[in-house]
Amino acid sequence: MFEFLGQPTGFDIGETGPWLFSAEQPLWQAFGVGLSNTLRVSIPAIVLALTLGTLLGLGRLSALPLPRRLSTFVVNSVRNVPLLVQLLMWYFLMVEWLPEPMEAVQLLPGVMLSKGGLAFPWWDPVQGGWSLPVQGTFNVDGGAAVTPEFLAVLLALGLYTAAFIAEVVRAGVLSVPRSLLEAAETLGATPAQVRWKVLMPQALRAIRPPLTNQLLNLVKNSPLAVAVGYPDLVSVGNTALNQTGRVFECITLMLCIYLLLSWTVALTMHWVDRRTGAGGTA
Repeated sequence: MFEFLGQPTGFDIGETGPWLFSAEQPLWQAFGVGLSNTLRVSIPAIVLALTLGTLLGLGRLSALPLPRRLSTFVVNSVRNVPLLVQLLMWYFLMVEWLPEPMEAVQLLPGVMLSKGGLAFPWWDPVQGGWSLPVQGTFNVDGGAAVTPEFLAVLLALGLYTAAFIAEVVRAGVLSVPRSLLEAAETLGATPAQVRWKVLMPQALRAIRPPLTNQLLNLVKNSPLAVAVGYPDLVSVGNTALNQTGRVFECITLMLCIYLLLSWTVALTMHWVDRRTGAGGTA
């Protein structure tokens, strides 16, 4: 049924990440490149969403007006605009507004941004040291780089999911009874102890289930990357089914892979839940 995966791919993939890939290699390796690209953008997006979502959620609970209003504005603005629109917005901002590769902007020492993507330092095992990006005549040379398509997908997925995670964090913190915190203060706990030993462990019980859903949604939303030409698993799978005519087999393979990815996220969150002692009922 899946013997066609051994035949030559017959098409190139624009972005292969760490893989060395050519059209002569078997089709199963093309699916491997697509899966690698999906993971390569989904994992950093999860980190971005968790970090920014937590900051925005706590910002909405701040007693200071400025961070509270700013966090509320960001959350309400981002989560009420469709993800596809945000993805296209980030992509066209990068390809239209960023400078040409020969005039890249240096964001940090060794970090340069242009229409060619984001260049950053990378370990070179051949030279046995760090390779740093430098401005060349026509492009940025040295280091490693990610494309504008990758950056657009990363920012869109990360920021969109962060807006929903912020509400999950805010609701989890508000679900902890005030009387429980007052009891800890009465027993002599410091504000830091109340926050990290009482408030957060109790809030995690309410946060984890909806947080898992949001991370699952992030992974399942990643196929929207085809809208900007990022060669993720679905993009490679669509090209493969058009090349081979094996529609059912290609779709079944993509379905099974995404199901496995979703199970991995769910089981990881369950493991985190048990390790942090947040399981059970509040």
